Amino acid sequence: MKAAVLGAGSWGTTFAQVLCDAGTPTVLWSRRPEVADAVNGGHGNPARLPGVPLPPSLTATCDPAEALAGADLVALAVPAQSLRANLADWAGLLSPGALLVSLMKGVELGSCCRMSEVIAQAAGAPASRIAVVSGPNLALEIARRQHAATVVACTDDEAAEELQRACHTPYFRPYTNHDVIGCELGGAVKNVIALAVGIAMGMGLGDNTRAMLITRGLAEISRLGAALGADQLTLSGLAGLGDLVASCSSPLSRNRTFGERLGRGTPLEEVLASMTQTAEGVKSSQSICELARRHGVEMPITEVIAAVLLAGRPATRER
Repeated sequence: MKAAVLGAGSWGTTFAQVLCDAGTPTVLWSRRPEVADAVNGGHGNPARLPGVPLPPSLTATCDPAEALAGADLVALAVPAQSLRANLADWAGLLSPGALLVSLMKGVELGSCCRMSEVIAQAAGAPASRIAVVSGPNLALEIARRQHAATVVACTDDEAAEELQRACHTPYFRPYTNHDVIGCELGGAVKNVIALAVGIAMGMGLGDNTRAMLITRGLAEISRLGAALGADQLTLSGLAGLGDLVASCSSPLSRNRTFGERLGRGTPLEEVLASMTQTAEGVKSSQSICELARRHGVEMPITEVIAAVLLAGRPATRER
């Protein structure tokens, strides 16, 4: 099997490393020539994974046609809101029957589509050839080859097992699942809850508040999941609770870090301008709220975060 990873951010680069370490020949596509040059010439991506040596077998290119030539597995690691536009350019380059893998954790603005739904629509792929990867996967820790686990989900069990074999290493353990909906919702909504936790931490609130937000956040994820047909066992596992805890607890979480800056009083525009990587929960909060309203699901934490980010509600401490 040959793999292509489209997107050379921290998680895309890390997953390319995992694939190589698992023995899967992999090409990484980067929009920026200097990143491709760093991977090819220095075996690193210092802008995204400083101090992390990448496998010499990993190659990079700025040409999507070169990356996708003969790829049996295509992992998509671009910002969620740009996926549809990118696939419009890439769809004709995909090998027939390639397994398309979403590494993204977001919900599309406007359509409220999950990433697997966007892939199906934009690439014309059947559900049996679309998979998702979701779990407590903080990129820098995995890039440093610290032990982690994840869920690889596909409605087709054989495809899930195919992906599992392609990315299974001594430090990265993938578990298969057929609940694509649950895995995607867990990954998308936890970003919004991590923003809420970050705001609370930035305000100087403590562990009781964080535990409350994590627990009630999981309740929101579970309610939305039930309405959309997710398996509740998925949401109590790695792709639900596990991912939520990691994102709400770690300073490596982009969404928590974004929230912390808001909670300390930094203006939203200044935080947005300073971000070099995407905090998916910022934009997805709006589409998740809309998705919840369409299904009659109450998500008060998510609604408040969307109001802070989109409606000018101040991130201030109320007594």
